[in-house]
Formats: sequence, structure tokens, C-alpha cells
Amino acid sequence: MIFVENEGITDPRLNLALEEYIVRNFSAENDYLLFYINEPSIIIGKNQITIEEVNQEYIDGNKIHVVRRVSGGGAVYHDFGNLNFSFITNHDITKMHNFKKFTEPVISVLNKLGLDAELKGRNDILVGDKKISGTAQFSTGKRMISHGTLLFNTDLGEVVNALNVKPSKLESKGHKSVRSRVANISDFIEEPMSIEEFRALLLKGLYSETDAFKTHHLTAEEWEGVHQLKKEKYDSWNWNYGRAPKFNIQREKRFTAGELDARIFVEKGLIQEVHIYGDFFGRDAVSEIEQLLLNIPYDKTSITEALKDTDITNYFGALEKEEFVGFLVGR
Repeated sequence: MIFVENEGITDPRLNLALEEYIVRNFSAENDYLLFYINEPSIIIGKNQITIEEVNQEYIDGNKIHVVRRVSGGGAVYHDFGNLNFSFITNHDITKMHNFKKFTEPVISVLNKLGLDAELKGRNDILVGDKKISGTAQFSTGKRMISHGTLLFNTDLGEVVNALNVKPSKLESKGHKSVRSRVANISDFIEEPMSIEEFRALLLKGLYSETDAFKTHHLTAEEWEGVHQLKKEKYDSWNWNYGRAPKFNIQREKRFTAGELDARIFVEKGLIQEVHIYGDFFGRDAVSEIEQLLLNIPYDKTSITEALKDTDITNYFGALEKEEFVGFLVGR
């Protein structure tokens, strides 16, 4: 395991570019660990519609960044009280969607700090009934990112102010508000400490989980590549906001796999456009499913036939094909 030093950068666009650069360009002979802290920002899941997830007026007025990440899952709020961790490893199908596997070392360190932390639900780390961390994954097919955010001393009021949380998500959690079901790690630690001290303790604890732990400082050439990726992708409106389709049919439903939101444009009985959004986790790009559904009749039989050779779980996780087809046609 090699620890990659981000040199104290707090620009979320640059940190997400760094993370993606590592997974696509660093040697597959090693596993990597990255920590980063972001300025106030909303980080959008790759399959979400940004304008429907954020309180844009509040964000504009408070100069909060909005950046889309490459992994699935839901929108999250970051600030200087929030520590993000990322494991970059070779792709392993047994680890994909296996959040327990990569959160175990983090939870072990939290336990040693006196927190009764455990993984619950799809991808959350909880202390009691309070969420202190959310996690997500991304795979290139050869390499993968398994990352999460740790609420250490974040401004929880801003989570509510900056995000538009869908009623279906609140209902699925069984709580009335976001504020009532999240907490900071600092609330559970007896001895006060700064987030920098917490970062050092977490790193030290993770060091103890492996023998070969080195630190890597990026070369000037590597930083040039990270900045280029930031400029081309993470600085672009099209990446961060651009998915806003034409549609005349909308389907929304929450499954075990997550929230699905389909926007379908049907003309003369044929599907002309289809876009699928949500906070689900999938290995493959959902655009592949969307392409399979184009120019076919909008009915259960035709959609089932179009997807007959497709493994839906590669795109949405734990979702049956029959469930997905029924969702699209409203049954």
C-alpha cells in the first residue's frame, strides 16, 4: 500500500481529478491510499441530476462548489470538517459492491478510538443510529476506487441548507430529517482533537494494517496530468451539471439497490430518448442500457427482449431484470 500525499489541497475539483488520475495512470503493481479535505462543496453521484439535488440559490449565495464524481451513490456535503479517504486497487469482482471489505480497516481504527462503529445498510458507517460516513465505488474494469467520507466536525446545518433531499429517501431511512440521522465523529471522542490530528491517527492506524506502506509525492509531470484532467473534465459545466434530458414520461422508485429515476421520451410509440438517474451503485456505465432501449416500442415485451442478454446487476447492483422492466413501464 502506498499513501499518496495530496499536499494539503482543498479544491474539490483538483482532489477528484487527482483520485481519477491515480486510478487510470498509476502502476497496477501497487495499491494506493489517498486522503483529502475539501472546501465547502456538494459532491454529486455520477448518475444524478445535479439541478434536482442541490439548493442552487443557497449554493450561489454561499460560494459552495458543485462537482460530480465518477462513482455512484447520492450527493454529499463536504467542508473543512470532513475527511475523505480513497483506496485505489486492482478491480476485483468480489470487492465490487462489497463495502464491508474496504471499510473494515477504517472501522477498526474508529473502534480503537472508542467508537462503536459498524457498516449498516448499503454503504453507511454508523455509530448507534447515527451516520458518520458514506461510501461509494468506481471501476475502470481493470482498476477500482473504493472511497468514503468521514464526518469529523462538519457543519451539519449546511448539509440541510445545501442539499435537496427527496422525500422518498427520507421515507426509506425512517427518519424525519437529515440532521436527526447524522453525527460527527468528534461527538463520540472523549479527548478533543483537530481534524489534522484525527487524520494522523487514522493514517497511523491504517499503517498497522499492512507491512508495505510508503508515501508518494507526485512529480511535476504527474501534477501536470492531474491539472489537465481537472481542466478538461471537473471544471466543465457539462460534466458537473449537463445531464438534463427532454422527456414526456418520468418513473421514480426506490429499490434495495437505491433510487431509480427514468426520464423517457416516447414518440409514435417508440423510445426516442431514455436517461436513467439515481443513487444506485453499478460497475458499468448506465448509458449502455440507455442505448439498448432506443428506437424500440415502449412496452414490456419489447423492453424485455432488448435486455434479454444483459446482466442488469452490472449497472444497478442488486436489482432483478423483471423489477427493472416493470419500473420502466410503470407496473
